[in-house]
Amino acid sequence: MLIGIDPDVTKSGVAVKNSLGYSLHTLSFFQLFDFLSKHREKIALVRIEAAWLIKHNWNKKVTGTAAINANIGNAAGRNHETGRKIVEMCQHLSIPFQEVKPLKKIWKAKDGKISHEELARMISIPTRTNQEQRDAALMIVGYGN
Repeated sequence: MLIGIDPDVTKSGVAVKNSLGYSLHTLSFFQLFDFLSKHREKIALVRIEAAWLIKHNWNKKVTGTAAINANIGNAAGRNHETGRKIVEMCQHLSIPFQEVKPLKKIWKAKDGKISHEELARMISIPTRTNQEQRDAALMIVGYGN
């Protein structure tokens, strides 16, 4: 089983690739812990999107107020800490993992994100997905084929 995770404070995107294909989920922190604990013997690798690896990770709206930019920084920091805790979770459970820099935003959806249709052309997925699930899938699509 290969797992990709897009960390988020409320619910992280989780993509799973196994012998049956791909499945996509959004899980709270403790739902993710339960999932990894339950399947840890079957997990070959967890790939975690690690935006904190980008040295110049400065997210700012040029026209935004100081309060808007402070909120952006706060949200980014919270997501980074969630990701770091997921790394710690994998270490605690002795699950192999990789911290992966976010991929370049080269897709057609808003802000260069991948759309449902673009991902559906690459892999078989449910009829509806959210951005966190799609970003998690990108962590594992084409990896280790």
